[in-house]
Amino acid sequence: MDFGILALAFGLSLDNFRSSVAIGTIPFGRRRAVQIALTFGLWDALAPLLGGLVGNYAGEVVDPVAEYVGFAAMGAYGVYLLAGALRKPEPEEVDHPWVTLFGMPLSLSVDNLIAGTGLGLVGVPIVVPAVTFGVVTVVMSFAGLCLGRVAARAIRIRPDLFSGLSLLGAAVVLPLVFG
Repeated sequence: MDFGILALAFGLSLDNFRSSVAIGTIPFGRRRAVQIALTFGLWDALAPLLGGLVGNYAGEVVDPVAEYVGFAAMGAYGVYLLAGALRKPEPEEVDHPWVTLFGMPLSLSVDNLIAGTGLGLVGVPIVVPAVTFGVVTVVMSFAGLCLGRVAARAIRIRPDLFSGLSLLGAAVVLPLVFG
């Protein structure tokens, strides 16, 4: 395997890792954690395939704002969790499967779409990078979910409130650091 593709896969998976740390603070079982990690990986594998098909046009249109789309989605989900936490008593289990399994992974895969577009433009066969991106994202997302669970146990605060604050904080700070 090409070290460059593996390094790119690692870099592209970091947004999923950061989001997974925050999501991991929400109480849910190991089965749901595996499901979330696999869904994140699936989206990150499909996005470069689509990017390779879409080509140069999508890259030119989305590229200037691609990373901010992911940050905006994180922030929106954080606000959603915070609003719910402030309106309701602490739940036994907080889980919003449609947002967690479709909304966030889709928005976090925009960078993979752009990477696939770029790789397609330079003639790299896109299937191997797409599979590599997906596998690395699964591993990084699961690691983030586990780290988030550890953080939630170490820091005693309502999990829905902690997760909302984490996502909102990441959405505000990360564009300043990486933007």
